[in-house]
Amino acid sequence: MGPDNCTRISEFVLLGLSEEPDLQPLLFGLFLSMYLITVLGNLLIVLAISSDSHLHTPMYFFLANLSFVDICFTSTTVPKMLVNIQTQDKVITYGGCITQMYFFLLFGVLDDFLLTVMAYDRFVAICHPLHYTVIMHPRLCGLLVLVSWIICVLNSLVESLMALQLSFCTDLEIPQFFCELNQMVQLACSGNFLNIMVMYFLVGLLGGGPLAAIIYSYYRIVSSICRMSSAQGKYKAFSTCASHLSVVSLFYCTGLGVYLSSAVTHSSHSSATASVMYTVVTPMLNPFVYSLRNKDIKRALKRFSSI
Repeated sequence: MGPDNCTRISEFVLLGLSEEPDLQPLLFGLFLSMYLITVLGNLLIVLAISSDSHLHTPMYFFLANLSFVDICFTSTTVPKMLVNIQTQDKVITYGGCITQMYFFLLFGVLDDFLLTVMAYDRFVAICHPLHYTVIMHPRLCGLLVLVSWIICVLNSLVESLMALQLSFCTDLEIPQFFCELNQMVQLACSGNFLNIMVMYFLVGLLGGGPLAAIIYSYYRIVSSICRMSSAQGKYKAFSTCASHLSVVSLFYCTGLGVYLSSAVTHSSHSSATASVMYTVVTPMLNPFVYSLRNKDIKRALKRFSSI
C-alpha cells in the first residue's frame, strides 16, 4: 500500500463475535450475565477480605488486588461490546480504541504479575515457613504490588505511544470485540516492523518471565512437599496452592489457546471466540475457584453477608 493511501483516521469498526442479527439478543444477555457475575463475585472477594481482620495476610492481600484487577480487566472490553450490540453500532473512535488498548494491556499484564507474586508468596510459605512472617512483611507486599503497577503502566504507555505513530489505510475493520494491539498493528499501512518487534519482545519478557518464575516457584514447592514425611502435612501444603494453581492454569491455557488457535486456523472469528475465554470467562471463574476451595473465604463471605 503506497503512502498516498495512508491516512490518519478517526474511528475503527469492531466486527465483534457475530454479525447474525438473530444472535445479538442472545450475545447481549450472555455477556451481560457474565459481566455482572464477574463484577459481583470479585467485589464480594474484595469486601470479604477487607472486612475480616483474620484475612489481613499477604496471601489474601494479593488475592484482593487480583480480584480488583479482574474487575477492571473485564470492564475495559465488555461494557463497550454490550453498548455496540444494543445500539447496533460497531464504531469505536480512534481515541477510544487507543484508550481501551492501553487499559487492556495494563490490567492484562498486571493480572500476570499478581499471579507471579502470589506464586512467590506460596513458595515462601511452604519452603521457608519459619521465616514467612519476616520475609513477607507488609512493606514488601506493598512494594511488590507497587512495582507491578509501575512496570505495567510503563509497558502500556510504550505500546500505546508506538501505536499512535501508525498510519492506517481504508481497511479499518478489527475482527475482534475490542481493540487488540496485534490486530491494530496488522491493519497499519505505515512501517510496523518496529511495533511488531517491540510487541513480541515485551510479550516474551513480561509474559515469559513471570511464567518462568511461577514454574520455578512450583518446582521448589513440589520438591519441598515431596520431602514432607506427614501425609496430612502434604495435603495441607498442596491445598494452599490448589486454588492459585487452578487460576494460573486458566489464565495461561486460555491465553495461549487464543494465539495457537489464530496461528493454526488463521481465522479471525476463531481468534475472537477464543479471546472470550481469557477476557471474560477466566475473570468470572476466579472468585468461584478461590471461594469453593477456601474455608477462610467461605467463612468471611458468611460473616460479610450477615452484616
